Amino acid sequence: MKNLVYLLLLVATYSFGQEDKEEKEKLRLKNLQESVNYTWDANKALSEKDFINAEAEYRKAIAKSTENSSAPYNLGNAYYSNESFGEAFTRYKQAGETATSKEDKHKAYHNMGNVFMKEKQYEKAVEAYKQALRNNPTDEETRYNLALAQEMLKKQQEEDKKNQDQDKDDKKIRTKTKRKATIKTRIKEIKKTIKIKTRETKAIKETKKKTRKTEKAIKKKMKKRILAKEINLKTKKENNKKTKSTI
Repeated sequence: MKNLVYLLLLVATYSFGQEDKEEKEKLRLKNLQESVNYTWDANKALSEKDFINAEAEYRKAIAKSTENSSAPYNLGNAYYSNESFGEAFTRYKQAGETATSKEDKHKAYHNMGNVFMKEKQYEKAVEAYKQALRNNPTDEETRYNLALAQEMLKKQQEEDKKNQDQDKDDKKIRTKTKRKATIKTRIKEIKKTIKIKTRETKAIKETKKKTRKTEKAIKKKMKKRILAKEINLKTKKENNKKTKSTI
């Protein structure tokens, strides 16, 4: 009896699980179909040059199902045509990640490479084209774009090296010029110091000269005074003698 109850429960659980699985599958297919329908509406709007409505419909399609890689891919193309390369790359990347077929992956990576080429990111463009060729090795356009990206990358690297060398040369020149300027400034400072010292020396010499001159003048005056005193004294003595003789 217990075994029978267990068996019935097992059957019931399995049946419920199957029904749930079927419901989820139905919902998945329904969402995918609605996403495809939104994509068709968006394509139609885009063909009529109605970008705003096309963008809105593509976004609905993307939100409805992640399995529809055509929606982000086509939206990426719309952005690319409008030169909104950042938005285009995001949608191409999304398409490449959600795509299940190699051909869809190839197209997404090929266009990612085109975005990088527009933005002159040649190294990333090379990697994107290589990824595209891994999914479709026979595409001649991708091969051509890869060769072009590799050539542009080589030129860019050469230019970068040239610029780096130029920067090094410019740095050396700037350093040399700075050194020269420093030396010139130092020489000026030394010359200025020498001039100041020379002026100071001249001033000292002038002061000494004036001092000597003053000393000479004082000595001369003193001599005159002493001489005058001696003459006066001599005169007085002579006068005294004369007076005594008279007496």
